[in-house]
Amino acid sequence: MVEITHKNTSLRIAVAQAIVVVSKPETIEAVVNKTVPKGDVLEMSKTAGLFAVKKTSDVIPDCHPLPIEYTKVNFRIDGLEIFIEIEVKTIYRTGVEVEAMHGASVIALTMYDMLKPIDKGIEIKNIKLLNKSGGKSDWKKRLADMELSASVVVCSDTIFAGVKQDKSGLAIIDRLKVSDVEIKNYTIIPDEVTNIQEELENAVKQEVSILIFTGGTGLSVRDVTPEALIPMLDRRIPGIEEAIRSYGQERTPLSMLSRSVAGVKGKTLVLALPGSVSGASESMDAVFPAILHLFKIFKGARHD
Repeated sequence: MVEITHKNTSLRIAVAQAIVVVSKPETIEAVVNKTVPKGDVLEMSKTAGLFAVKKTSDVIPDCHPLPIEYTKVNFRIDGLEIFIEIEVKTIYRTGVEVEAMHGASVIALTMYDMLKPIDKGIEIKNIKLLNKSGGKSDWKKRLADMELSASVVVCSDTIFAGVKQDKSGLAIIDRLKVSDVEIKNYTIIPDEVTNIQEELENAVKQEVSILIFTGGTGLSVRDVTPEALIPMLDRRIPGIEEAIRSYGQERTPLSMLSRSVAGVKGKTLVLALPGSVSGASESMDAVFPAILHLFKIFKGARHD
């Protein structure tokens, strides 16, 4: 199955449709009047659909087992067509569109099975996803009109001296590009308070949207990035810091030792992330692209 452990848990919703077309009005009358020999077609097919949604991962090889937290089935009859609409919800790392379409398909097949003794001309058509929400694709739509820039600063004495090669800064840049953020600057500096504060002042002057530091957030006496940044921030955003730490804690118990920082200086979002590749990458996965809604707030959009 596809790797999803890096994804955030969020509310995922999918609505799917199928249409069952019968060949004569008498079939519709039998469905409405509940006189079909095999029983109540709508209720039995609905029940089959509920089972199908929950069992999707058992029959579709690449589907992940996930908690189904809500399923609703609606029927609408128009002439000789029975419209099936099914809505599925979960709070998980991946969506439920296949679950919704599987449910719609099984409802339609159950109807076919129950109605075939009285109607040999039944057709199933238009099994499709009507809409879905949740996940990163939603944020891309919401933020499609944003033009954002970023500077990435690697704080490391050894990398600055050329003893080691930077990997965490490049990993951050890769994730910013996925969120369609323009990379304005990429710098490697010693882990010194003066250098760190100068980078922050320069980013604000250049009106950089996002300034991300990686490194210097540990517990060593040489790790001074938080001490350098916090006094300069207009306001910290503890929710971002908590999200980063919570996300990392699910993956490694060492995350509790990191001192990530999030805040704003003017209209610049400032982040201080761990210096390890995994720590920096996981921190980015934890909050992007949802964190970019901050710039909607700067423009006066509602915080919802």
